[in-house]
Amino acid sequence: MPQTVCSGTMFTTSSGFSPHLACAEPGEEEEEGAPQEGPGPAACLTEGPPITSASLETLIQNLVPTADYYPEKAYVFTFLLSARLFIPPSELLSRVCELCIKQQQLDQSPLDTVKVRKFGPKLLQLLTEWTETFPSDFRDEKMVGHLKDIIHRIAPCDEAYWKTLNQMLQKLSQRLALLSQGEESIVKVSLNASSISDKLVAFKTKPPPIQKDILSICNDPYTLAQQLTHVELEHLSHIGPEEFVQAFVQKDPLDGTQQPSFSEQKKKTSNLEAYVRWFNRLCYLVATEICMPSKKKQRATVIEFFIDVARECFNIGNFNSLMAIISGMNMTPVSRLKKTWSKTKTAKFFILEHQMDPTGNFYNYRTALRGAAHRSQTANSNRERIVIPFFSLLIKDIYFLNEGCANRLPNGHVNFEKFVELARQVGEFMTWKQVECPFEEDRAILHYLHTAPIFSEDGLYLASYESESPENQVEKDRWKALRSNVLAKT
Repeated sequence: MPQTVCSGTMFTTSSGFSPHLACAEPGEEEEEGAPQEGPGPAACLTEGPPITSASLETLIQNLVPTADYYPEKAYVFTFLLSARLFIPPSELLSRVCELCIKQQQLDQSPLDTVKVRKFGPKLLQLLTEWTETFPSDFRDEKMVGHLKDIIHRIAPCDEAYWKTLNQMLQKLSQRLALLSQGEESIVKVSLNASSISDKLVAFKTKPPPIQKDILSICNDPYTLAQQLTHVELEHLSHIGPEEFVQAFVQKDPLDGTQQPSFSEQKKKTSNLEAYVRWFNRLCYLVATEICMPSKKKQRATVIEFFIDVARECFNIGNFNSLMAIISGMNMTPVSRLKKTWSKTKTAKFFILEHQMDPTGNFYNYRTALRGAAHRSQTANSNRERIVIPFFSLLIKDIYFLNEGCANRLPNGHVNFEKFVELARQVGEFMTWKQVECPFEEDRAILHYLHTAPIFSEDGLYLASYESESPENQVEKDRWKALRSNVLAKT
């Protein structure tokens, strides 16, 4: 069924659900594996056991490079992703810069050129990773200010640093421009999408077709599956990793500041929410296309077409479109059309339903997803690299990970083990979303997918009852009420 996002009440625990991470119980602070205060940035990163918990200050210190040390790439991603739960990105970068200035004595004159030249490339590497992975953080002018200031401090020691700064800012500007363009296009698509007036089906004798139907635009299931994959990958390309954290951000209980904390500011999850809206639109589009035809044989043809489209989506690795199609076909206005379904070859549909069965916390789907992920890792072409997960389930997994494990342990340490698992899930998604769609665009089909009118839920029920009469008193009463409401609006 259509999905909602960013609310704890929207999720229900599937049978058999168990978080990927075994969370520490209260009082089970992992002191032995946690870095101690003060030893320096190399603690427990390249040697010894991995970090499981530490104070926020220690974790920030571990992020700061020196002439002889650079944090592991996985640590950089994990901490930059999760730190925003405790400290705004602009404040984090400010703290990092302050530590760099203090440790490398960048406020002294003259600078130790030899020392700075050993340290400089590592600092630039950290800033490059930050701007490339979390460009949205740099929409904040404070972030850009901190970045420029710290590079200006080391630039006198090597002219190449000026060039690196300019290149970094240029690439950052391009990424931010692409993000803005993507967000603007999503808004335009939302404005262009329209709904069919429900009154047009509130008659015993249906009028001639009031719109083009999907089969007149595309009658090849594989082609439509390819174009759906275009839409999915376009949406995914705009979703930043930080949106997964910001969707469930809450006020840090140890944040004693009087100023509004980052977690209380507006959650920047617009791209994530737009992607969920696309899933819902596809559900309703499928249901609309099935309920619109006046003849039973035509409706059966549309059902069989979408079954074939769903199968092609499965073969491609596009599980999100697959689930949206199945959800649309399982909506009550469609599933109640028993006479229509009796004319349909449903064997393939039942196979697809089995693949997406929620039993055992979507065990069958998760098995198929692992298979697609393995294929992607060993692929020789972009076609084999495509992995588009059932997005609402991914959000649900992250939600339960967030809810099931505390951000901080009883001793006040950050539960870093939790964020390693969070980073693993988000990082895997980030790999999948970077695949370029290998299929040629068909603008007519894409335009139809984005703008074809769809029924509201009431409109779907009305069209369904007009196609196949109500079978019981509850349906008859609802049909009567719907007709009255629609006719009253004319």
